Amino acid sequence: MTLRTARRSSLVDQVIDQLRGEIAAGAWPVGGKIPPEPVLSETLGVGRNTVREAVRALTHAGLLESRQGDGTYVLATSEMSGAVRRRLETAELIEILEVRRGLEVEAARLAAARRTEADIAAIGAALAERDAAWAAGEHARFVEADLAFHTAVVEATHNQVLTDLYRDFAATLRASIGAAGNMLEHADVPHGPIASAIEAGDAPAAALATHSCLDQILRSTEKRDAAPV
Repeated sequence: MTLRTARRSSLVDQVIDQLRGEIAAGAWPVGGKIPPEPVLSETLGVGRNTVREAVRALTHAGLLESRQGDGTYVLATSEMSGAVRRRLETAELIEILEVRRGLEVEAARLAAARRTEADIAAIGAALAERDAAWAAGEHARFVEADLAFHTAVVEATHNQVLTDLYRDFAATLRASIGAAGNMLEHADVPHGPIASAIEAGDAPAAALATHSCLDQILRSTEKRDAAPV
C-alpha cells in the first residue's frame, strides 16, 4: 500500500485522491474490501470523520459500496467504470455481445501489429489455462481464464485508453461468460486461431478470427433466446 500522510488543508479532497489512486492501481481489486475506517484513519494521519466523508464521496461516485455490518467494497476502478457498470447492468446480453465484438475485433488487429514476446507468452498462457479449465470441467476457473485470454489480447494493443475501457467492461463480460447456458457456447468456439494470428503478426487474420469467434457466440445466443420456453 502506498498511502501517505495527508498534509495540506483540503484533507477530504486529498484522501479522496489517495483512495481513488489505490483503487485505480488495483491495490484493492473490484469486489474486494477496503481497509476499515480506523485503519485508513491511522494510515493517512487524519480523523475518522475525514475518512468517512471521502468514502461517502467515492460511494456516491460509484467506486465504493458500503454494506452495513460488513464493510466497504470496491465496485469500480473509476467514475467512468462505475457509469459503464451501471449502464451495462440494464443492457440486454445481445447488446453487450455486439459492443464486445466491436472492442475485441479492433483489439486483435492492433495486437497483431504491436505484440511483444511477453504479450505472446501471456496470451498463450491464458489460452492454455482456458483449455485446461474446460477439460477439467471447472466452471469458475474457465470463466476467469476465458476473460484473462481476451484481456491479454487487449493489453497487447498497448493502447491504454482501449485497455481501460475493456477493464471497465470486464465485470459484465464475466457475468455473460459465466452464465450457465453461455459457457458451452464460449468453449465450443476455438480461440487458438486468434492467438496464432496475433503471434504471426497477421492483423487481418487476427481480426477475422476474433470476429468469427464472437459472431458464433452472438448467433448461438440469439438462437437460444428465440427458442420457445
